[in-house]
Amino acid sequence: MSIHRGPTLPYHVIASVTPCPPGWLVQAAKVQGATFAPERPRVYATYLEILDERPAYEMLVLNAPVGYRNRPSDPPRKCDAEARRLLGARGATIHNAPTRAVLEGKMTWQEGGLDAVTATLLPRYRQVSEEMSPFRQRVVYEGNPELSFYQLNRDTSMRRSKRLAEGRDERADVLDAHIPGGIGHALDDPPDGVALRHQLDAFALLWTARRVWGHGARRIPREPEWDSEGLRMEFVF
Repeated sequence: MSIHRGPTLPYHVIASVTPCPPGWLVQAAKVQGATFAPERPRVYATYLEILDERPAYEMLVLNAPVGYRNRPSDPPRKCDAEARRLLGARGATIHNAPTRAVLEGKMTWQEGGLDAVTATLLPRYRQVSEEMSPFRQRVVYEGNPELSFYQLNRDTSMRRSKRLAEGRDERADVLDAHIPGGIGHALDDPPDGVALRHQLDAFALLWTARRVWGHGARRIPREPEWDSEGLRMEFVF
């Protein structure tokens, strides 16, 4: 597998983070000026291991909720509602974030009104909620792969689900058109237990990380909300 050697020091390392069956898939890249060199993907067992990596990742775009409502009776996060409207048919991929009552075990996921997909990911989301603070949001931003693909595809949602071969091909083509050198080299030898759709999500979020690093990313909502612990509730893309 061919890997970009990337720029020599000094450089900055940014990354995307998305859940996968073994834990968390991290797709990093070295950034130096206009140079953008993706590295070999890595899998971490816990979110804390990612935060503790040395040298540290200087900026992360995370495919997991950051900022939470307290109770199911509270209105949904504005960022979730606006993302669904923006994505149209693909808006179904935006799931309601769990509330703090569910994350803290005071309420079941059924009582919290969550879907089965979110329920499966609750252990990962708890890892995030235990480590997040307003201070960490200087480094960690919440993203969503379908929002990243929307931006990559000239503000047009993907036509097919990534669970279909046609949808995966559609996303790979869009990424190849933007990632320097394409992404084929990185897809040939995935980490154990990581599916192609997870790799595609990671690269889309990495593109968003590059936009955040270059101060070119968009945010929804334009005026962020803050939760009861002072965390911003927003998406970047």
